[in-house]
Amino acid sequence: MSLAYLDHAATSPMRPGAVAAMLPFLTERYANPEGSHRFARDARRAVDEARDQVADVLGVAPGEVVFTGGGTEGDNTAIAGAGLGRGTVVVTPAAEHHAVLDAVQRTEGRVVPVTATGHVDLDALADALAPRPSGELVRLVSVMAVNNEVGTMTDLAAVSALVRRLAPQAVLHTDAVQAACWIDLRALTPLVDLLSLSAHKFGGPKGAGVLTVRSGTPLRALLAGGGQERERRSGTHNVGGIVATATALAEADAARPVECARVAQLKDRLLDGLTALGGVTETVPRPAAVPGIAHVCFDGVESEALLYLLDEADVCASAASACASGAMEPSHVLAAMGVPAARAAGALRLSFGHTSAEGDVDRTLDAIADAVSRLRRPVGVSR
Repeated sequence: MSLAYLDHAATSPMRPGAVAAMLPFLTERYANPEGSHRFARDARRAVDEARDQVADVLGVAPGEVVFTGGGTEGDNTAIAGAGLGRGTVVVTPAAEHHAVLDAVQRTEGRVVPVTATGHVDLDALADALAPRPSGELVRLVSVMAVNNEVGTMTDLAAVSALVRRLAPQAVLHTDAVQAACWIDLRALTPLVDLLSLSAHKFGGPKGAGVLTVRSGTPLRALLAGGGQERERRSGTHNVGGIVATATALAEADAARPVECARVAQLKDRLLDGLTALGGVTETVPRPAAVPGIAHVCFDGVESEALLYLLDEADVCASAASACASGAMEPSHVLAAMGVPAARAAGALRLSFGHTSAEGDVDRTLDAIADAVSRLRRPVGVSR
């Protein structure tokens, strides 16, 4: 039986075009692009063409594109490479992905609250940006474009205006890992200095990503060595991954208008069906979230038990974050949003992508209805 896969926010299957673009570089076109022979020049040309393609989709110059190993590396490079020193600090909201939040907390940065819908509290952000009597200056601000757990879209224009006004010396970074399929990235890059992407979220391969670095933005390399990527990210280029990333990003960009409308309809059908079950709360109002992420909380149901029954029914979904062992952890995002712990215990994230179809929604609704009915049934009561 095939899966009903509604976990695209965790990872999305590779697009066929990206697979086809990648395969030659895993077989006959395997040279290191740093070499001097024609075989190497062929690989280097492929990287250059991919860089041009990515730059076009992002609305930046090719020289502002840095190829990375994924979103976590991009986020960590932005934060660790911002040139922090004595008398400087990093600021980020409490609902960020751990790739940002943990990196900021290591620097003893400032973490600001978010609203009940997951948006950064702009008044709190303004307070965090204000000069301190100690003279400490904000060196970097990191605010994600789309929340990976609940799908909230940040008003980056408002954030950017605030940062430029109150902390003009600060570098502004956005984790846009969940944005590529749903938001035109050309609208985001002019607002920020650094932007992180991860290829496997939009149909590219795992272990590949992009960090855009606005010209003139100071950035210390996280990885030192051979000096690749204009000395901003050393290491032999993952040529196949880079080419596949560019192809997948271009395909996601071209398909976005149609896909947003198509997936929004799937999401509406799903959420309408779930709320009809009763005791189900939509975590974020639909207009505030991207089409691809539906997040709900079930009364009287524990996420872990619900996910187990969905897995048994061949439905793939997720709840809060998970550690490497797969054990469930409380959601720091829902806690930051002020969702009561009892309600957050029944959280479920269902996320869509380019392979999602009507049948996935039908099957998921049937599976959830059955699972919730079983989990809410009083102990000792049979069918």
